[in-house]
Amino acid sequence: MSKMTMTQKILAFHAGLESVTAGQLILANVDMVLGNDITSPVAINEFERLGTGRVFDKKRVSLVMDHFVPNKDIKAAEQTKKCRIFADDMGIENFYDCGETGVEHALLPEKGLVTAGDIVIGADSHTCTYGALGAFSTGVGSTDMACGMATGKAWFKVPEAIKFVLTGKPKGWVGGKDVILHIIGLIGVDGALYKSMEFTGDGVKNLTVSDRLCIANMAIEAGAKNGIFEVDEQTIAFLEEVGAKKPVVYKADEDAVYEREIVIDLSKIEPTVAFPHLPENARTFDAIGDIKIDQVVIGSCTNGRLEDFIIAADIMRGKKVAKNVRTIVIPATQKIYLECMQLGLLKDFIEAGAAVSTPTCGPCLGGHMGILAKGERAVSTTNRNFVGRMGHPESEVYLASPAVAAASAITGKISRPEEVAGDKD
Repeated sequence: MSKMTMTQKILAFHAGLESVTAGQLILANVDMVLGNDITSPVAINEFERLGTGRVFDKKRVSLVMDHFVPNKDIKAAEQTKKCRIFADDMGIENFYDCGETGVEHALLPEKGLVTAGDIVIGADSHTCTYGALGAFSTGVGSTDMACGMATGKAWFKVPEAIKFVLTGKPKGWVGGKDVILHIIGLIGVDGALYKSMEFTGDGVKNLTVSDRLCIANMAIEAGAKNGIFEVDEQTIAFLEEVGAKKPVVYKADEDAVYEREIVIDLSKIEPTVAFPHLPENARTFDAIGDIKIDQVVIGSCTNGRLEDFIIAADIMRGKKVAKNVRTIVIPATQKIYLECMQLGLLKDFIEAGAAVSTPTCGPCLGGHMGILAKGERAVSTTNRNFVGRMGHPESEVYLASPAVAAASAITGKISRPEEVAGDKD
């Protein structure tokens, strides 16, 4: 009978079905519909054409102004104004604007708005982040977002799955970013196309929730429909701490059908950097030469959490950013910004010569707060390094962990953390 993966069980329950199989088309109830300042205005236009006059649930729609906020120009201001008016008219409770906002995929988990067993759709490709908490979450288009806001439902094609069995424990400065860059380098940017990346194994316990959020966030960079982690004690503790609703824990059947199984020994992963212009161009430092850089960005929905800034500050504390290297530090939410302030991390960054910004997606998508000029190179903790992603089409983006980014800021070239901070205990 069953033979279902974690994702398939969540989809079956939300569709009111006993079981589902890969390739099946289903209509499922959703627990949260998410939009941002770029995608929501388009969805609002489509929503108005539907003529329902109200959202399906004022508590289960979230609008987060994060990409161009604080507004970078007139167009950005008009977009957020449209969202602001819509949220007010509809009585949407989870509307986050300048001063209380954050990068959406860091903000929703922090606010306890998603939990294990949920289905979350969002008009942003990195909505897959919430799979770290045992949810099925995936990016959709603005039209699907509009229909979701109106009906609380969405159509899905049930994905096949790849089972990633994690073993061992990461060493030294290695973190979630290195793990996911290693995996994408292994399978390629289309290696999980429209599939579920399901993470299990004894090694999961050696990854923090922040590590898992980072890994799930970049599932889309392997083409995946979603990434999802088995729920464990760490997950439950996190959900309780943020006040999320009671989780529903789904485990894959022992005879669940997977397209393939890949074993990843976390203890063998080295600090990893993705070279331009694809996340699959992953290299370890035995294949990285002397590459000078112009900018470093530490932040985003991938690596903008407190743990990331603690790591970066541990490397940069008492040192100076290399001459002619612009280093931009962006806590992903106001809460994280405040925690960084209370721990003295902002002082460490500023004294090192870095600029610290209010929460924004900004430079990740070449939006603002860190655009690259022709020929410039950046090391960034963001998730994409496509041609022109952070500015000029002839600029280059190298994706890395907060540890590698911080070390590179100090040396002025792509560097191993150990070069600056020594071995990590």
